[in-house]
Amino acid sequence: MPQEGIDYLPREDLMTYEELTRLVKILVGLGIDKVRLTGGEPFLRKDMMKFLRMLSGLKGLDQVHITTNGTLTSGLVSELKSIGIRSVNLSLDSLDRDRFFNITRRPVFDQVMQTFEQILKVGIPLKLNMVVMEQHNVQDIIPMAELTREYPIAVRYIEEMPFNGSEADRELKWNHGAILQTLQNRFPNLSELPMPYGTTATRYKIPGHQGELGIIAAYSRTFCGTCNRIRITPVGSLKTCLYDQGIFNIKDLMRNGASDQEITTCLQDAMNHRARDGFEAEARRLGSPIVESMSTIGG
Repeated sequence: MPQEGIDYLPREDLMTYEELTRLVKILVGLGIDKVRLTGGEPFLRKDMMKFLRMLSGLKGLDQVHITTNGTLTSGLVSELKSIGIRSVNLSLDSLDRDRFFNITRRPVFDQVMQTFEQILKVGIPLKLNMVVMEQHNVQDIIPMAELTREYPIAVRYIEEMPFNGSEADRELKWNHGAILQTLQNRFPNLSELPMPYGTTATRYKIPGHQGELGIIAAYSRTFCGTCNRIRITPVGSLKTCLYDQGIFNIKDLMRNGASDQEITTCLQDAMNHRARDGFEAEARRLGSPIVESMSTIGG
């Protein structure tokens, strides 16, 4: 969370659940069968469970996943299980209460850990997302990995991205290579797992551990050649890459009366002309530096 916080948008600036459902139906018609709701924090939005039930009932949408910070989620976990949510990614950047507070600026560590326990209890597949940040939480890399000894979870170490108001061309000390070396120093028998097409994490297994590890080179962008993801921001901006500045606005198209076929054509054109990788997408920003926060783009 940026130190100064973020400006919350007026409700009318956000896509409605009806608009989002219409969009997902269009995307399903184009062959997409997996949707992830992320944030910010999705459960800050009123009636989120109603929207999840709407999505879960859509024909042709096989998988609905959620990324959450866990602060508002523990009491909803059983219902998430009952409506068929396929997995939860829980943002957890530190296992130390003080470091957690310094990163999130919220005294909610206990709530997040309660959500962690509830998800394990009901049996929803769980991933922990840890953004590795120099001078903030590198000492948590090994304790996070140790969690996979006892729990059947996937820990994902994510390179820090420049979406925090800082310069995008800075050198990243704690990149995927440094993270992997730290893990190998502690776990010499660490073995690499197959990386299915379209995945972003290079996956690893520690012998004797129930869970697995993964490293996402979000800043180094080593996986860009196989990335098959798109993102819709809450205000309707289509991003075919996290590093672009938005291709066009779907909400505006809908509110200006565009038909489903017209929206489909715009989506297909965007996919056919997406940047080769994150570096090209960044170069296309027309001189606009990356200053957005991941809390507004969608973590």
